[in-house]
Amino acid sequence: MARILLTDDEEAVRGFVQRALEMDGHHVAQAFDGADALEKLGAASEGFDLLLTDIRMPMMDGIALALAAARDHPDTMILLMTGYADQRERATGLEALIHDVVTKPFSLAQIRSVVADALAARDAQRLSA
Repeated sequence: MARILLTDDEEAVRGFVQRALEMDGHHVAQAFDGADALEKLGAASEGFDLLLTDIRMPMMDGIALALAAARDHPDTMILLMTGYADQRERATGLEALIHDVVTKPFSLAQIRSVVADALAARDAQRLSA
């Protein structure tokens, strides 16, 4: 299954999402903010298939993280999460870099479905390349 880097400053969200994705057999690593995630992206010898990150975080937010990840790790699919409409609007124009923006709160089934869709899109991109 996929290697996923989950980034969110809320420990409860990370735990909920990690459990949901591990139910599908994915390996999930956690990061608590964008700077931590960028460090983990760079240190991962096998890389990550998917970066799932909150937009609103201290230190480095999800938009800055997505821009850096797309530049340095172009094979990693990116999904953003947010519970704020203004943060969702900030992601407008990033369609070439990100797969989607998931609105919080979401259910276990919703996050599993969105992640499965993003991973399927990544696989399709690889096949067409």
